[in-house]
Amino acid sequence: MKLKGNPFLVRALAGTSFVALSALAPVAQAQDSSADDSAQEAANDTPEDENVIVVSGIRASLQNAMNIKREAVGVVDAISAEDIGKFPDTNLAESLQRITGVSIDRESGEGSKVTVRGFGPDFNLVLLNGRQMPASSLGDCCSAPASRSFDFANLASEGIAGVEVYKSGRASLPTGGIGSVINIKTPRPLDRPGFQGSIGIKGVIDHTFEDTEITPEISGIISKTFANDTIGILVSGSYQRRKASLARFSVGEWREGYLATEGNWGSLAMPGDPRYANIENRPEGDDIYQVPQNAAYDFTDIDRERINGQAVLQFQPSDEFGATFDYTFSQNTLDARTNSIGVWFNHEQTSSSWTDGPVAGPNFYAETFGPGKDLAITGAVAANRSINHSIGANFEWNHPSGMRWVLDAHYSTAESKPTSPYGSNIAVGTSIFGVESQRVDFTSEMPVVSVDMYPGFEIDPSNIRPSGNAFRNAYMKDRIMEVSLRGGYDFDASFIESLDFGATYTDNKARTAYGFLQSDSWGGTLSAEETPDDFFTPRDLRPDLAGMDGSQDPNIIPTYFRIATKDLIQLLESEIGICSAPWSGTPTGEGCLAEYVVDRRLREKTIAPFVQSLHAFDVLADEAHLRLGLRYETTDISAPARVPVAIGTVLVSDNEIAIQNGEDSIPSSLKGSYDNWLPAIDFDITPIENVVLRASYSHTITRAGYDKLGGGLTVNSPARPNGGSTGSSGDPGLIPYKSKNFDVSAEWYYGPASYISVGYFRKNVSNFITDQTTQEPVFDLPNPAQGAAVQTARAALGDDASFADILSYVATNNPDLVTRDDDGDPVGIIGQPGDPSLVFTITRPINTDRSATLDGFEFAIQHDFWNTGFGAILNYTIVSSDTHFDNTLRYTEEQFAVTGVSDSANAVLFYDKGGLQARIAYNWRDEFLTNYGLDPFYIEAYGQVDASASYEFANGLTIFGEAINLLSEGRRGHRRADQAVYFAAPGYARYAAGVRFTW
Repeated sequence: MKLKGNPFLVRALAGTSFVALSALAPVAQAQDSSADDSAQEAANDTPEDENVIVVSGIRASLQNAMNIKREAVGVVDAISAEDIGKFPDTNLAESLQRITGVSIDRESGEGSKVTVRGFGPDFNLVLLNGRQMPASSLGDCCSAPASRSFDFANLASEGIAGVEVYKSGRASLPTGGIGSVINIKTPRPLDRPGFQGSIGIKGVIDHTFEDTEITPEISGIISKTFANDTIGILVSGSYQRRKASLARFSVGEWREGYLATEGNWGSLAMPGDPRYANIENRPEGDDIYQVPQNAAYDFTDIDRERINGQAVLQFQPSDEFGATFDYTFSQNTLDARTNSIGVWFNHEQTSSSWTDGPVAGPNFYAETFGPGKDLAITGAVAANRSINHSIGANFEWNHPSGMRWVLDAHYSTAESKPTSPYGSNIAVGTSIFGVESQRVDFTSEMPVVSVDMYPGFEIDPSNIRPSGNAFRNAYMKDRIMEVSLRGGYDFDASFIESLDFGATYTDNKARTAYGFLQSDSWGGTLSAEETPDDFFTPRDLRPDLAGMDGSQDPNIIPTYFRIATKDLIQLLESEIGICSAPWSGTPTGEGCLAEYVVDRRLREKTIAPFVQSLHAFDVLADEAHLRLGLRYETTDISAPARVPVAIGTVLVSDNEIAIQNGEDSIPSSLKGSYDNWLPAIDFDITPIENVVLRASYSHTITRAGYDKLGGGLTVNSPARPNGGSTGSSGDPGLIPYKSKNFDVSAEWYYGPASYISVGYFRKNVSNFITDQTTQEPVFDLPNPAQGAAVQTARAALGDDASFADILSYVATNNPDLVTRDDDGDPVGIIGQPGDPSLVFTITRPINTDRSATLDGFEFAIQHDFWNTGFGAILNYTIVSSDTHFDNTLRYTEEQFAVTGVSDSANAVLFYDKGGLQARIAYNWRDEFLTNYGLDPFYIEAYGQVDASASYEFANGLTIFGEAINLLSEGRRGHRRADQAVYFAAPGYARYAAGVRFTW
């Protein structure tokens, strides 16, 4: 059953704000970031004997949630600890996707980042108990990390009391989220007087290529109050281990979107070329197409360990004064071992078939070769760790006169770095140099890669020899120090109910760094005889790739290899010094770690005062509320950086030019500043009983990513001989994105736990940051592929001469123009001062006068089927944008589009009665643009079914079972054309069962 292919099902859903905030939610008055007091009182209006840490009952939780939604001023959705703790959600992101308008991105089969109302992870600000949190990651393979987006995979769900999603702006909230502000709330001991606790143990069964292993997850929380409930201590912790295997097809690089009429390296043969006859249904006229540069199957084993902990001390000697001290810790360690097998194209003796234009996609793309073409067999190991610390203090004073004061401060860090001696991302290449022909068929769900090998070069360990390698070393640390002082006055009886004011000082300091060691010896180093066969264990490819149409094709590459990558690295280091004497990069002397060649620092200092008033009055005898707020922010930015100086080039293959960096780097220091006035207005009225109408207007901002703000020009290696060489630079003078937001909604609460809501939102976003590209030579780098030495060799050997032949010719006739390995064999052709300049596409971010409008509808229904125990929740969100990426335009045409825009839907059916709870949930997201540069990246529509069941005995013992992605739905992504697939990954169900005891 392929639910993702059933648009009728998902479009039939009407949506609900899946709100469930448990009574455990912390006070967090210091940040004024929980829902309004009246809403909180409604949520906490439960009998005293029900005050336990784990809320029992889905229906009770949803009823509290409905009361919060009904009483709140503004648009606030939430989800409770009862949902997070009991539902089959591996982390907070998996739970947040149940909320109307919230979608998630998955990494290694787990939710990691969120999109809200069409705005992706970098446009949503994450708070912890109302405090702005730092974020860190290690980014892509080949550049310094840069994202501000919070990775929810770092947090276990068991230690969280609730999560609030603020969709409309509020003057009292920290800024940074155009899409939303997401507040993660942790429990507080004085919210639950007495001795409370919960301990849970479960085992998880995940998909693995080899023997199935049950991995443990253990969590616990203990809360105790003393001295007549004036002192409270809470400690919580969790340990989770996950072992899983993942498979995927990938195309690491598609050539640019060419016009059918142009001739570039990699473009299809033109009429008159003998190869033209090998093309079926060739694109023509203004048709756009892309050809693959490579294709591979990747098989990854992951071992993820997540540790979370929290300690809270509270002291409240009277109703007037309270103090809270808290510490939160999270550590997420991911060890991964990847084995890949794949092909690279030279774009010479090709054949292909194409779909019709105007955006033509490949049915197949194939190439034949003379002797010596490589079948790429790559091994990688990585061990990366992200650690988050947050320590805070909060002091609250409530004077009997109605005056309130809150002083809050925290120091929080997020750090990501490798824990292995090999770096954060590596590729250790080996090859069988005997491909006669290769073909990729894109007509099936899983594209099919097939090869024919020359006799004597069968796909066997005895024919494998080492080739090139790269060791990338990334690092990121983000530190936030924040102090806020807030005051307020509650009026007893007046048009104005309350007045709040305050100011926050935020000091955000980020460091992003990157270095690499690389040896571009892709033509081979040690011989097959010198490479132990037992480093490569053959494995049948089809069973491990199973799960998508095409994976069992009889023509598919039959075998891949589980590589002893660490042993191979040790051999290559001892024989040719791949870590101590690489072709490019500077070793640290520790394993295969590289000195940072890019090291950017960024510091943002923000001062933000605000004032906010709440009013209550009658309009034609109908109760109404009005909240008026204004926030002012001023930010100063400094961005010191050190970047490498490129001093030379070496042609190392037909399509790769290695960039050689000098020992010195260029220091730079740039500055920027900006300020913003941010108003916020919320209004609601109850025209008839049980019906609430709302309207909100606000201004919000999102700051640019660290990569956009960082200074210094860098170029990427390898460069390309005939186009495709890239580089980039940032600008700390960029100003934030700014959005003017408008929301209206109507809600009918027709039962104790049932309601229907319809909402419309509109966001007008300006100051968009786009990448401006220029074609230019940099650092006076020569292009050896177009230089005299190579051209002389081609004239002597013929245009169809291989790179190996050209290299041999240059080494014989111009021995000083080649680089050599330790054995004296030539490996590359050195660029000379007289060669033509190497032209790069340099990308620089700029604020433009372009604006974008996103609007949409949110539909919701939450229905409790009386006293049967059954209930249902349906929601559907429609999001549209007045921008889109036009796939029919040539890659050189500058484009502007908002990423992440897509419809989404949820359907939940649950049962809750007599201690038995069960739930089945379906989540769906439509296709969306996830990223773009010269060409776009799309993620195709995806749907997933999760299920859970539990039974609670009278003594506080609960047994439960969970299933995630029950139908094993896979995922795919494509470039301009639907068949230009850049990844296809089978999905796998994950199961868990366990027990939980509460007291």
